[in-house]
Amino acid sequence: MKRCLILYTTVICLFFLTSISATAVSNSTIHWGFKKAENEVPPEAGVNYDKLLKKYNAFYKADSAKKVVYLTFDNGYENGYTEKILDVLKKEQVPATFFVTGHYLNSAPDLVKRMVKEGHIVGNHSWSHPDFTQMDNAKIKEELDKVKQKTKELTGQEDMIFMRPPRGIFSERTLKVAKDAGYIHVFWSLAFVDWKTDQQKGWEYSYNEVMKQIHPGAIILLHTVSKDNADALEKIIVDLKKRGYTFKSLNDYVLSQQLGKNKIFY
Repeated sequence: MKRCLILYTTVICLFFLTSISATAVSNSTIHWGFKKAENEVPPEAGVNYDKLLKKYNAFYKADSAKKVVYLTFDNGYENGYTEKILDVLKKEQVPATFFVTGHYLNSAPDLVKRMVKEGHIVGNHSWSHPDFTQMDNAKIKEELDKVKQKTKELTGQEDMIFMRPPRGIFSERTLKVAKDAGYIHVFWSLAFVDWKTDQQKGWEYSYNEVMKQIHPGAIILLHTVSKDNADALEKIIVDLKKRGYTFKSLNDYVLSQQLGKNKIFY
């Protein structure tokens, strides 16, 4: 009888261990990055990353067959340039997505209200900008929920489906947690070092970086703390329009994917 009990217990333990290993996902830290685009040819993150992102409805670039680009901004804190950026977007009638943190929501509520009022999307960049791979699932959800609720409180924006991982750090586990919470990870295919406020290089630097890396389907990441970006933005938009590019909202892209192939990936 005792042997049977031990055997039964062992079988049960093995069953649960097998179930856990079958459903567990990796929490190996990934720092988002890729070789920059050149000559309007979209960058490639690699087959493994492409498969991983597709599995969780995440993306970093859009349809490369169309000269459509998507402007996104990361707003960790306000440095005095977002108002100018919004002025340019309004003048040029260009939509954008602003990924905000809790600090930004608390310190610049009027700008967040203006973003939504003028038709832009406010996305989730976490409440405190932590490394999600070092947090448990409940804490990650709390970080995301606080941003969503505060944004709704300030602006009335009911839905928040787009998020960008703080610090560009993620794992398969954090992708899954966000997807299960109803979010789509939005990475980027065009970026450069623009966030160092004590190392600004002039508007030409920002302009040239965008023009060198631009490609059809680009998800452009800019930081609003950069004076260079604020000063260069209007010329970037005007000159890209001259080259045949159009600017659309992330909502447009996701909707087109759902209507076309019923999936969120190119």
